[in-house]
Amino acid sequence: MTEPTSADSDLAIVRRVQQGDRRAFDLLVIKYQRRVERLIARFVRDTDLVQDIAQEAFIRAYRALPQFRGESAFYTWLYRIAVNTAKKQLMTLGRDPVITESALADRREEDDETSGRQLEQRDDETPEAVLASKEVARVVNEAIDALSEDLRQAIVLREIEGLSYEEIAQAMNCPVGTVRSRIFRAREAIAQRLRPVLDRRGGQRW
Repeated sequence: MTEPTSADSDLAIVRRVQQGDRRAFDLLVIKYQRRVERLIARFVRDTDLVQDIAQEAFIRAYRALPQFRGESAFYTWLYRIAVNTAKKQLMTLGRDPVITESALADRREEDDETSGRQLEQRDDETPEAVLASKEVARVVNEAIDALSEDLRQAIVLREIEGLSYEEIAQAMNCPVGTVRSRIFRAREAIAQRLRPVLDRRGGQRW
């Protein structure tokens, strides 16, 4: 018997909310709040706004839930609402996305947490090798920060969130071919920034 997927589980919860079970929506908030906040922080870069925008995004999602038909995954649908909410709030405030010291600190903490999971030191790893790996992670993050908004969204959804090309196309409301082009260009830009670092590490490729 095939086990239900995360998307199936989300849809079941959505149906409960649509049938009047308001508390069921809390399950979706708990499941996706940290993920949505992390995504918003990738684009807004101002931690003073991230939680407020995430909360507003969930409120908008709840209000729009009666119109959700399940034609895309719930998270794909939620992501679009979160990004649009962030853009609207920044426009309302007359602000551009900025990088604050607190945002940088949060990013370093997040990167250290991720690096800790991905770069658990093995017996054959030297401190120099671990340090070099962290340098690569830092350069990749800086390269992503420097991308245009459309390229950054595409590469984050693909490489960090792990969405398929079709899901990214739905989230960004563009053809799959455009998604592939944006991801290719983003990877090229990141690779260009990485080459000097990798050259110092003996020609390893990203």
